[in-house]
Amino acid sequence: MPFRWDERTIQAGLNFTLTTTLGDLDLLGEVAGGGSYEQLLPDTQEMEAFGVRCAFVTLEKLIQLKRAAGRSKDLEAIAELQALLEERRNKEASS
Repeated sequence: MPFRWDERTIQAGLNFTLTTTLGDLDLLGEVAGGGSYEQLLPDTQEMEAFGVRCAFVTLEKLIQLKRAAGRSKDLEAIAELQALLEERRNKEASS
């Protein structure tokens, strides 16, 4: 049966891992170690991306979520995310 990306598919599913021409995209209705969207809201920040206002989990929370997921691709990203976090903290401390 072919995969159909439509409203019915989205309503029937929870998590989607997609490969796009711009790169991989994970659409997660529930996150390991974080729970649902509503449960993650206290750990989000808002910013504009591509002209749309979006909520994103904080860098600190993203690191926690990747540890909890435990997938090799997530574990590999943690060192880079921690380096970004350290760079941000150093920048804030020097301001």
